[in-house]
Amino acid sequence: MIPLVSPILGSQEKEIISQIIDSGMIASGAYVTQFENECAGLWKSKYAVATSNGTTALHAAMLAAGVKPGDEVLTTPLSFIATANSILYCGARPVFADIDPENFNLSPEKTEAALKKNKRIRAVLLVHLYGTPCDMDAFMYLKNKYGFILLEDCAQAHGALYKGKAVGTFGRAGAFSFYATKNMTTGEGGMVLCGNPSVEKQARCIINHGRKDHSTFGMLGYNYRMTNLAAGIGLVQLKHLNDWNTARRNNAKFLNCNLQDLSFLETPAIKQSTSPVFHQYTLRVRHGKRAAFAGYLAKNGIGSGIHYPSVMYLQPSYRVLGYKKGLCPEAERAAREVISIPVHPALSTENLELIVRVIRKFKK
Repeated sequence: MIPLVSPILGSQEKEIISQIIDSGMIASGAYVTQFENECAGLWKSKYAVATSNGTTALHAAMLAAGVKPGDEVLTTPLSFIATANSILYCGARPVFADIDPENFNLSPEKTEAALKKNKRIRAVLLVHLYGTPCDMDAFMYLKNKYGFILLEDCAQAHGALYKGKAVGTFGRAGAFSFYATKNMTTGEGGMVLCGNPSVEKQARCIINHGRKDHSTFGMLGYNYRMTNLAAGIGLVQLKHLNDWNTARRNNAKFLNCNLQDLSFLETPAIKQSTSPVFHQYTLRVRHGKRAAFAGYLAKNGIGSGIHYPSVMYLQPSYRVLGYKKGLCPEAERAAREVISIPVHPALSTENLELIVRVIRKFKK
């Protein structure tokens, strides 16, 4: 079986973990600070604040950026549930706008329509889904026009660029995840990027129990700190990220070239203004054939996954909040059609050629 994901961990990660264990400093410490500094440097952000996972990074980023109870935060309905859950954790309410069917990201046009209709929207939380950057020119224009807080969920977009600038550095804060299946991992872990010193100071306070100094707690905070063990793995992984992303782009290019003529599939669209990192290589399967296609891939030794089979507002935990089916028809259609196939950097040329051969025989 060619797996959908394949984390790359080796002797360097083992070596640094051993060093940290031998040091006796396994909780948050100098390795975390070094990891923060290297992430900030790589992505050209003034500040980086490490957290325990991607969800805590999102929550801390929104709180530090000024999202408060009673606020309304507009976001995409097509994402992992943590995106909208983090809005609820702040005591705010998610507002969903539809996606751009070409790239699966939040539609600027639908966002503006929602902003015109709902004056209570205080923030917009973008998701650079599958590692593809949103249309940041359009969203920066809307931010300047309507004055909302712009936030970025970059959980799947480590190193993705929009016109040469790293995602996560456009808004008031950006949040990353280092879960095991991401383009780079710390096992679990997250990071908040920001350029504003007050946001950085607030984020550090939030993730450390609201602590101002050793014995003074100025606000309700959380234990969202990253450990040295996680940061040590991250320091090694970060060194390989650019090469791994290049491999993902090359693999995606090969798949696009060899699959784009198939009438039952729609391959990912790549705009010249963006440099995606293909956390997932996500196809649309037309004509209601997704279940048959997924079964066919499994029988032929090709891993696949559906990200995501339901929009967030139709999850059982969200229906009680009053959202209705049909709210975002393009997102609902995507949830019925999308399927991801392997694109990770551990794939060999033989793996890629086998994937193409198998897929091209599907209709036959």
